[in-house]
Amino acid sequence: MMQDWVIQAKDLTKFYQMGEVEVRALNGVSFQIERGDVVAIMGPSGSGKSTLMNILGCLDRPTGGEYILDEEVVSTLNDDQLAGIRNRKVGFVFQSFNLLSRTTALANVELPLRYAGLVEKRKEKARQALDAVGLSDRVTHRPTELSGGQQQRVAIARALVNEPAIIMADEPTGNLDSKVGQEIMDLLLNLNRERGTTLIIVTHDPNIARQTRRTIRLQDGLVESDK
Repeated sequence: MMQDWVIQAKDLTKFYQMGEVEVRALNGVSFQIERGDVVAIMGPSGSGKSTLMNILGCLDRPTGGEYILDEEVVSTLNDDQLAGIRNRKVGFVFQSFNLLSRTTALANVELPLRYAGLVEKRKEKARQALDAVGLSDRVTHRPTELSGGQQQRVAIARALVNEPAIIMADEPTGNLDSKVGQEIMDLLLNLNRERGTTLIIVTHDPNIARQTRRTIRLQDGLVESDK
């Protein structure tokens, strides 16, 4: 039986030139992630986590190696092509929520649909996404009128509105207290169970990592462990 890989990373490298110094952020990272999996990426500062997330999320290209996302080779695409793939296939959830402060929850969730050029049923899809995260009664509220946990729920609704192949969450509970943080984690895991959405969570928190099915640990730009 063939594996259904949503991500295939093959010997990824990323080098930055800082003056006369070459910084090697990734030194040959290889792994595969099965569709519907829940994976934590961990490692100390400087281990390459952020660089890897930027590549997996199509925000950046590797210096070398191959990256296949949802059966498309994306490691050699130009910026416009990457943006198109990113909008269709990746949903992002950030520690700082990254919501537009003067815009309603509904309009924030609509943004990926606007970028995709969708006009028909845009508001309906955004409302359904907000309903999925338990915020059907907050569609007209602006971020300043919402708690931190509610803002993160809006961010999750925005991430899933395009029905992406993966949701990438960068320290999604980092700005929340432990109780609300666990509610957000429960919500993400429930979306995985109900929709089969692949979750990749970058985290420093061992408690968050323990709730995933697999942890990839980075050290000095290499995969230190994968289990």
